[in-house]
Amino acid sequence: MATPTLRQLEYLAAVVDTGSFTRAAEQLHVTQPALSHQIRALETALGGPLLERLPRSVRLTPTGRAVLPHARAALAEADRLQAVARRATGLEEGELEVAAVYSISLGILPPVLRAWHRRHPGVRIRLREYAHADRLQEAMAAGRADLAIGPAPEGWEGPIRELGVEEFTVVLAADDPLAAPRADDGLREGRREGRSEGRTAGSVALGALADRAWVHYAPDNGLADLLDQACAGAGFHPRAAVRAEQTSAAPLLAAAGLGPALVPADIIPPHFDGLLLRPDPPIRRTLTAYTRTRPDPCTVAFAELLAERARINPPVAEQPAGHG
Repeated sequence: MATPTLRQLEYLAAVVDTGSFTRAAEQLHVTQPALSHQIRALETALGGPLLERLPRSVRLTPTGRAVLPHARAALAEADRLQAVARRATGLEEGELEVAAVYSISLGILPPVLRAWHRRHPGVRIRLREYAHADRLQEAMAAGRADLAIGPAPEGWEGPIRELGVEEFTVVLAADDPLAAPRADDGLREGRREGRSEGRTAGSVALGALADRAWVHYAPDNGLADLLDQACAGAGFHPRAAVRAEQTSAAPLLAAAGLGPALVPADIIPPHFDGLLLRPDPPIRRTLTAYTRTRPDPCTVAFAELLAERARINPPVAEQPAGHG
């Protein structure tokens, strides 16, 4: 059985309201044969006659009287749907689905979301978080979000906007022996207004931590791969003292003395009491916002605000040189 269309329901309501196929056709700007054809198709779809054709008027059949209220309700709902879509296009109302890797939602998104809510209070944000950049890109390709924020995607065909370069820091307990020799040195990059970023003690070569057991990440967390690759470049494979499922747990566990952790500098919490060391050479990754081929105005507006408000470490050229 065919499904009635909104056009057919509109034609039925017009015939009833005008009391005539001729007047309904004139009102709808269609030919009378086309109108009659659609009404017959609707009757076939619903399994019986809806209108009784009289010499000078029409009258609803019992089936027609039962169907008409639902037809009017469907037409009204369609009108509301169009109105909501128009308001969303104008950034007045709607919902935007944003996907991000864990570290982004912890350290970068909060001030952006606050600014968005102030500018567009009627457009809700639904945040989806992913532990791995590959899962983020898969979700975006599958249409589960309007915009993704994370490391640069591979082979992406839609628009990609670079947001900045994310800096990583090594976290240790505040009383770690590595703190004493460099107590006067500063880790300047990545700081934000009103935030205490713990004790800073210059830089450290990852190889100097080769004999330590690390605060590692769960295998499905993308930072596990990043740590393994960084340590491999320094000539060793990190032993895991503990594996954290959540990115936010890593600096806290490291500050508690369980071992060094490599974390994005942006996620260091306020009033952090651990020791921060800049890896030497520095470890960085470019962060991006990307969308599918034709983003809607709401998505474009969010991407622009993100580029404006995202507080990410300064470009590589502006970073102070590392200490040996």
